[in-house]
Amino acid sequence: MSRSLCYLFVVVMVACWSMPAQLLAADSVCIQCHSGQAGALAAPVADWRTSVHAENGISCNDCHGGDPTDFGMAMAPESGFLGAPDYADVPAFCGRCHVGVADAYQAGAHGEAIEEGGAQCVVCHGNHAIQKASLDLINEENCSQCHSYERAALIRSSLVETDTLATKVEHDLDRLYRLGLNVEDMQGRLFNQRNSFHRIFHGVDVERVRQETSGVQSKLGEISNEVAAIDSTLEQRKLWGSVVIGLFVLVGVIFLLVRKTYEEEEKG
Repeated sequence: MSRSLCYLFVVVMVACWSMPAQLLAADSVCIQCHSGQAGALAAPVADWRTSVHAENGISCNDCHGGDPTDFGMAMAPESGFLGAPDYADVPAFCGRCHVGVADAYQAGAHGEAIEEGGAQCVVCHGNHAIQKASLDLINEENCSQCHSYERAALIRSSLVETDTLATKVEHDLDRLYRLGLNVEDMQGRLFNQRNSFHRIFHGVDVERVRQETSGVQSKLGEISNEVAAIDSTLEQRKLWGSVVIGLFVLVGVIFLLVRKTYEEEEKG
């Protein structure tokens, strides 16, 4: 391969790597075809564009299967096309990626009542305009579609403190990362605790939520303590840096005074 072709290849790879995930996913034939439809056939595309899935480059074929590069094979069974699942099959459908959450859901009251119309993933999260999971999803308007809000309110109140702590730790780690520190290990542990946290409330068991959130809080507290130790070290370095700078300034002032005195003596 010539040098010019190698250079072109590198440029293309860099451009693709830096290209937003949504733009790459938008090239799929699924998006192209449905974008040109009207009404209900186009709605999933508009909804998907606002979703956390689109933000992370998860497109139609990642959930529904099929070949996203070939119009003729996009919905062919032989290309692995799954289509839309039946109501009771939604938890298993989503659980292919959200394994821990699906296990907790299936063991809880919602999962046990799925055959009788118990709430499943889409009821609470929607199907295409899926947003980043947060406690905002647990609210009276959503939960009272199926039952009274009292039990959900108890679960939410038990989760608020843990969610607040996890958010604080996340912001602290982002701050340390921007300072150039290696926080990969702590970010990995935070990710694991967030997954555990999400599993807890998908079981919709008030007492279990209350018990297990304490364990998550303990692990988050450990990470928070490590952040505090790093901040303390940075503050000490900053203090000693200020002291050193102050000493240099002082030495400089003394030098100038000595020099001035010497020059005056020379003139005298």
